[in-house]
Amino acid sequence: MILGFTVLISLLALFKDESIFDKLILHPFGMIRNSEYYRLISHSFLHADIWHLLFNMYSFHSFAPLLENYFGPTRFLLLYFGAVLVSVYTTVMKNRYNPAYRCLGASGGVSGVVFAFILLKPNAKLGIMFIPIPAPAYIFGLIYLAYSYFSSKNDDNINHEAHFYGAIFGIFITALFFPDSVGNFMNQIRG
Repeated sequence: MILGFTVLISLLALFKDESIFDKLILHPFGMIRNSEYYRLISHSFLHADIWHLLFNMYSFHSFAPLLENYFGPTRFLLLYFGAVLVSVYTTVMKNRYNPAYRCLGASGGVSGVVFAFILLKPNAKLGIMFIPIPAPAYIFGLIYLAYSYFSSKNDDNINHEAHFYGAIFGIFITALFFPDSVGNFMNQIRG
């Protein structure tokens, strides 16, 4: 359902009606002044281009079915949309007085899903597109978190903080729902 709505809304905005961007994008300055708090979620249904959409939805689809079965539908929705919300908190706080700032994409929610998987299956082999060498999920996760943290200091038009905080939320909520997951994670990476 999330994947279908995201693809549909993104494609409509990209190829049929660009005004959808103005209606749904995260614009902290305008959102706060106009009480349009739905934008905290609606921005995750938009993508800047087809490649942005394909990468996020491929990543989402790679992990979401397994996690939805494990979490159950309600908890999975809390994982995904909770990660979307938490991932942009610092973005909103930093840009609440910046009328030019805009943000879109499902990356925060997708990061939450990926990192929930990493906590549950730390030794699963993960690869990155265009890099044919898979690594244990926890190694991928550490590299990704470090990359997102340090990249957040660059002004490259990518919200790396959303990736970082979405990932942290995915770990947190998984540990909250499944307290044994932290001990299992530690045992798996040691063994």
